[in-house]
Amino acid sequence: MTKTLDAVDTKDDLPDSTTVVIIGGGIVGVTAALTLAERNIPVVLLEKGHIAGEQSSRNLGWIRKTSRHAVDVPLALAADRLWAEMPKRIAQSVGYKQSGVMFLAQSEEQMAMHEVWLNSVKSLSLDSQLLSAKEVDQRVPNGQTQWSGGIYTPSDGCAEPSIAVSAMAKAAIAKGAIFVQNCAVRAPSTSGGKISGVETEKGEIRCDQVLLAGGAWSRRFLGNLGVSLPTLPLVCSVLRTKPMEGPTEISVGGPDFSFRKHQGGGFIITQRSALNAPITLDHLLIGWRYLTQLRAQRRFLRPSLGREFFEDLMLARHWSANSFSPFEKVRTMDPRANPDLNQEALINLRNAWPVFGEAEIEETWAGVIDVTPDSNPIIDHIKTLPGLTVATGFSGHGFGTGPAAGHLAADLVSNADPIIDPEPYRFERL
Repeated sequence: MTKTLDAVDTKDDLPDSTTVVIIGGGIVGVTAALTLAERNIPVVLLEKGHIAGEQSSRNLGWIRKTSRHAVDVPLALAADRLWAEMPKRIAQSVGYKQSGVMFLAQSEEQMAMHEVWLNSVKSLSLDSQLLSAKEVDQRVPNGQTQWSGGIYTPSDGCAEPSIAVSAMAKAAIAKGAIFVQNCAVRAPSTSGGKISGVETEKGEIRCDQVLLAGGAWSRRFLGNLGVSLPTLPLVCSVLRTKPMEGPTEISVGGPDFSFRKHQGGGFIITQRSALNAPITLDHLLIGWRYLTQLRAQRRFLRPSLGREFFEDLMLARHWSANSFSPFEKVRTMDPRANPDLNQEALINLRNAWPVFGEAEIEETWAGVIDVTPDSNPIIDHIKTLPGLTVATGFSGHGFGTGPAAGHLAADLVSNADPIIDPEPYRFERL
């Protein structure tokens, strides 16, 4: 994780009971807790490690509508509003700014793909626009590559993952939510065929509703309950430079790099066209469900068979509520950054904008992304386990839409009118 992650002080003791228990201290779980606390609904959030310790602090910080599936754009639009309101809502900065997002095109074929997407969201009245090569150069000057053009959404933005979720967590606590770190939930308790609480490593908490927002761990948790959640892990490697001058404040995605300005003055950079895909048993069990994605995106994946396979194999897939769980064995999923991918990103970026030849690496990290077969999340009740709701499988988009996704999850567990239509996120679609 980034070494700049802001820590959160929490309680160590569990209450006997509450109304809602949230499993997972990432951005979705935290914003759900914040929303419930603001509604005066008692809520306890349990995190096996520490708040935002995994992907919620390891992502790129982008907040975008650009190139999202059309059915996912309403959630992104709701998130825009909530991000803009967040500093006032929690009385603290989250580093949010509407600096814009731009995706570049190397060819007319790629421009045509951007045009197809723009037409798919025409009814949503976005401010997205196609750019000519000249317009790209005006917005991101002094480049050395002749782009065919690009697509640009001025109202897209970014926030700082190292401070945002921690700030939201502190606000939720101040408003009455109880957070407990280093406390793994082993399994739900049931009574009369319905969720009645959770069993944790520190004992049981009785509750009416449980929200599972466990990111890449959600599949293993549900699998122990006999529920098959189709998600697979990918690993994204990231670097942050020391403070430097750059070509723009806009977040830019190229064919084999991306960059955005960090509030500390450096840039967050990644190899946009390459993700590590360490093979695990789950790839063998459900990989066939991803064949459509694989055909379209196989050039983006760097598969490998190594220690990750055996480490995953050593983690239990079935356990009892009173036994040691996988979540206690691995408190924080902490993959190693791939230096080759980070170096590729820097080289590719320097070739496009020579100013990055001056970049010095301040730190590197990696994070695990949980991907669904259609790259959209699940935010829904689990009908076979009344009282259990899941919000997971965000496929690399969870930080940007997190405030709205957490709000929607809070709506579902509290039976409130949903902030957007939840239909695209139904579990049954998969």
